[in-house]
Amino acid sequence: MTDIPITVVIIEDEKPIRHFLSESLLDVGMQVFTAETGKQGLIEVATRKPDLIILDLGLPDMDGVTVIERLREWCELPVLVLSARTQETEKVRALDAGADDFLTKPFGVPECLARIRVLLRRHTRGQGAQQVIEFGQVKIDLVNRQVYKSDVPVHLTPIEYRLLTTLTRFPGKVLTHRELLKAVWGPSHSESSQYLRVYMGHLRQKLEVDPALPQHIVTETGVGYRLIGV
Repeated sequence: MTDIPITVVIIEDEKPIRHFLSESLLDVGMQVFTAETGKQGLIEVATRKPDLIILDLGLPDMDGVTVIERLREWCELPVLVLSARTQETEKVRALDAGADDFLTKPFGVPECLARIRVLLRRHTRGQGAQQVIEFGQVKIDLVNRQVYKSDVPVHLTPIEYRLLTTLTRFPGKVLTHRELLKAVWGPSHSESSQYLRVYMGHLRQKLEVDPALPQHIVTETGVGYRLIGV
């Protein structure tokens, strides 16, 4: 750990989960502040100026998505959302509102800490633009717009390349169907998720070792996709 501990604000109304999370983060040397309501959470974030926020969507006083929207009016800190297993629609709403990632209840400490590390790495990453990005056997030369798999050039269509580079800009982050469609095809196609499935299939065929069991271009069922291993 660094001399200055990582500070986390947990906004969660369920006492057992709040306690479990707090103790888990304290055990690895983080500084933790908690809130039971959205209103209290917004005050804690403004007061404590944390490095990361963990937010439950089901709060007693306001919708978790509303909390995210209010945070995003003045704050770009990473937000890790907690969600019930069946709330895929809520996950999508939260991500579209500005959340960075989500954990599905119930979850384990190792997964929670791994998600936190990824979010903190991404948030604190230097401003210098990367020229080469690598994951698995894939190398992307952004300057020359070339893609290689095991050092062999791979031909991508312009749309496939835009889709891939959009994923690389947010490594580890879940990008919703709507976000990807708007970024690659434009706002008029934001509901055309069939386009996305087809082109993700093309990318996996070209870049994954086993397209049927992708290790890097990963589906978050009902929500979107994330690129891992970068």
